[in-house]
Amino acid sequence: MDRPLLQIVIASTRPGRIGLPIAEWVAERARSHEGFEVELVDLAEVDLPLFDEPHHPRLGRYEHDYTKAWSATVSRADAFVFVMPEYNHGFNAAIKNALDFLYTEWNHKPAGLVSYGGVAGGTRAVALLKPVLSALQMVPVVQAVPIPFAMRQVVDGRFEATEPLEQGADAMFGALATMVDALAPLRTGTGTSHQPPPTSVL
Repeated sequence: MDRPLLQIVIASTRPGRIGLPIAEWVAERARSHEGFEVELVDLAEVDLPLFDEPHHPRLGRYEHDYTKAWSATVSRADAFVFVMPEYNHGFNAAIKNALDFLYTEWNHKPAGLVSYGGVAGGTRAVALLKPVLSALQMVPVVQAVPIPFAMRQVVDGRFEATEPLEQGADAMFGALATMVDALAPLRTGTGTSHQPPPTSVL
């Protein structure tokens, strides 16, 4: 039986970001978990413009090739880990924009959150992102990995995780695997087959 696909989404797009080495560590740790196929998705490479589709994402009537490509990428995933910074006590614009481009492709899929920042370790950004994920009918797992002062753990371009962070990541992967199975019946018919929107939304 094929293993579910876990996408590790790098939320930061700016030059010099430490999100890339952190995400590479997350992907390496996820592969050692052996419960998933693992794919890195870099929003800097996806390079979406500010949301500019004329139709509501629920309709799936995408006009731009980059939206269609983004839809195909997200559709094939069964679960996600968002590796995200905290900007001014909130999440960064690139991750919100990437989420807003789609709707049905996100539905009924679990999400893990790896956050980084200063003393709070990105937890304020996570608290603000969770309602956004819930509005997309995603399920954020409780087990998260906040990384305070993450810059101190990036050495020669590689993130050096502590044992508590490794244990936290393993707990997150376990929770994601459980939720993938639990949500599987709800994902039937989602992905590229889009549900009609309620009239109150448009």
